[in-house]
Amino acid sequence: MNPLQPNSLQPQYFDNLYQSDPDPWKFETSEYEANKYAATIAALPNLRYRSTLEIGGSIGVLTEKLAARTDSLLSIDVSKIAQDRAIQRCQHLPHVQFKIMQVPNEFPAASFDLILVSEVGYYLSLEDLRTAQQQMLNALAPGGHLLLVHWTLYAKDYPLSGDEVHEAFFDLAPAHLKHLFGTREEQYRLDLFERC
Repeated sequence: MNPLQPNSLQPQYFDNLYQSDPDPWKFETSEYEANKYAATIAALPNLRYRSTLEIGGSIGVLTEKLAARTDSLLSIDVSKIAQDRAIQRCQHLPHVQFKIMQVPNEFPAASFDLILVSEVGYYLSLEDLRTAQQQMLNALAPGGHLLLVHWTLYAKDYPLSGDEVHEAFFDLAPAHLKHLFGTREEQYRLDLFERC
């Protein structure tokens, strides 16, 4: 764990970023993000999902792409500034819902057959990540898929690294999760699990 930042990042951290730049990670324009999003969608084994949870939807660029593969999508985020942009982007998609939630302090009381955790796990402390993992297991239907995608380079502000996040989920296998697929690119890794 990074001793510089032992606690989960709070909503104000993200609001500050979005106030100074409406797209601080260049989700709309970055070739890296576009390629990663394409790989994320391509990694989904099912053509269609019944109910999907996206944790950390940000401004909705990936949300919009994910919506094409699911009957119902709930996208949650801690930043109202970011989510307002996502709502505007996805206003033509009536099966997409949005809620402000800070995992693990809040978690949807619903069942999902797909949970996507993309570029958000490392904002949590290890303790909070462990709590969130249990919440995800409880919400993920048997045979449902859990897809993790995280940047793997060092970030001084983040409590965890992308690799630490993914390894924490490997700790749940094989009792709770089965690893179906994994890939490591130059700056990110992707792992797909299935709920046992």
